[in-house]
Amino acid sequence: MSRIGKQKLEIPKDVTAGIVIEKGLQIIKIKGPLGDLSREFRPEIKIEIVGNEFKLTPKAETIFLRSLWGTYASHIKNMMEGVTKGFKKMLIIEGIGFKAQAQGDKVVFNLGFSHPIEMKFPKEVKVTVEKNNIFVAGVNKELVGLYAEKITALKKPEPYKGKGIRYEGQVIKLKQGKKTVA
Repeated sequence: MSRIGKQKLEIPKDVTAGIVIEKGLQIIKIKGPLGDLSREFRPEIKIEIVGNEFKLTPKAETIFLRSLWGTYASHIKNMMEGVTKGFKKMLIIEGIGFKAQAQGDKVVFNLGFSHPIEMKFPKEVKVTVEKNNIFVAGVNKELVGLYAEKITALKKPEPYKGKGIRYEGQVIKLKQGKKTVA
């Protein structure tokens, strides 16, 4: 039995939720003050709205469906949290001459390469840049995390001086440089 799948998923007061079945798939649509989300779910886990909460039940008792049960419960919980509170990640750029600028629907990075790097961001994600801090925000947790990870992949923090792009709170364990022999 899935511990996460058994938990109650209460629908907040300012959120409306609905279930639509198309081509054998269950589509959950959730609308809240920050936006709306929809997601397809497989039919092996029965999803229904009972009163003011979601109820998930697997149709069979297999290891795969038990793991899917908890995963689906987490997805629905994240969808409800996204349309009410939203998700955001903060990235920090460290290094002399490293900077970023938001220009319309793209971010331009100067990271010590011979050319600037331009990255478009999806319309569901909002990106703001203040000095050496990049804020990625949105209602979809997966898109926010994916776009933040694409940004950090441009210039991973190096282990000697810590230069690069890192998450807020991420600790970079610095290595000791070469010692000179006297």
